[in-house]
Amino acid sequence: MRKIVGLIAAGLLLAACGTSGTPSGGAPASGQGFTPPSLPALQQLGQPEGEVNILAWPGYAENGSTDPSVNWVGPFERQTGCKANVKVFGTSDEAVSLMKTGQYDVVSASGDASLRLVAGGDVEPVNTALVPNYADVFDFLRNRPWNSVHGVAYGVPHGWGANLLTWRTDRVNPAPTSWSVMFDPNSPYKGKVSAYDSPIYIADAALYLMVHRPELGIKDPYALDEKQFRASVDLLKQQRPLVGEYWSDYLKQSQAFKNSDAVLGTSWQVTVNTMTSAGAPVQAAVPSEGATGWSDTWMVSARSPHKTCAYKWLDYIISPAANAQVAEYFGESPSNAKACGATKDPNHCATFHAGDAEYASKIHYWTTPIAQCLDGRTDVKCADYAEWTRAWTEIKG
Repeated sequence: MRKIVGLIAAGLLLAACGTSGTPSGGAPASGQGFTPPSLPALQQLGQPEGEVNILAWPGYAENGSTDPSVNWVGPFERQTGCKANVKVFGTSDEAVSLMKTGQYDVVSASGDASLRLVAGGDVEPVNTALVPNYADVFDFLRNRPWNSVHGVAYGVPHGWGANLLTWRTDRVNPAPTSWSVMFDPNSPYKGKVSAYDSPIYIADAALYLMVHRPELGIKDPYALDEKQFRASVDLLKQQRPLVGEYWSDYLKQSQAFKNSDAVLGTSWQVTVNTMTSAGAPVQAAVPSEGATGWSDTWMVSARSPHKTCAYKWLDYIISPAANAQVAEYFGESPSNAKACGATKDPNHCATFHAGDAEYASKIHYWTTPIAQCLDGRTDVKCADYAEWTRAWTEIKG
């Protein structure tokens, strides 16, 4: 991108990348304000190279090691002859850092990582013509600000969902309907709150303030001017004594809930599924203020030596059967419309609003904050990701 790479060498900043004038849950941006590195997309598939190195969110590339009955990596290997070497990461920052090593062929990137990877030249455009199952991806998930640049696809949509308020039903009463139970300094659950360990969690505080402090004028939780940003950071500093543990490993958070070390927190649906399957009395919901969330994209490394196997994985993981398995296991909406006919639970897609573009537009998807305010304001400067990262260090102390 005409040497903008130097601005993001530390992986902390998406310089001039983002949804130009578009809130993270709104319509596609008309332009993202930067020119990516000139990298070609693969033009044709070759002979499978025999292996593919996969960097994935927990629950996205299960090979039976977590649960012997949960394994869609094995069928992929048998069908393609590509051995899948899976590395799991806990945060988007970790994913960006690992992708910069050049050791991985594909990555499942959320919106707070995807354009950083594009801007850094770590991933390349994807030739969707070589991904047959892309034709069945829901239209409203294609060519979004977090998975394309100027109409060029940089990956294939995987799945999407919301970050949920989760609680133990035997310890939290009444059932909470607002995030205030996590932010009120007088919350009776001091020391038992579990919060996500990432700078992007600042957006959760901003989302709360959108409703409870409307005078701040927050329109997009990823577009915060100095006053809005400071209020969000201050709220999280106020929350700090309530937090017993910041989590990035969903299995460790599951254990904390099972042991009652945590009784309330922000979680993924896969965490809730893991806990309920183990008999823990937990429930989860999207509170009255709404929620942040994710819309993930499988992307191909610009330095991948296994591009045919990489494309085989992209096509396989969004195929109806595999996409259905992942969506049900993780607890999210699938990206492939035909996956709804392959789920074990016939109500899964209705429960997770698959194909519901209006519902999807209301989730504030993880998006990398930049100085150019993503809500369209041009008269102020917004806090960029580097500032969010510095503030997160202050918040945790």
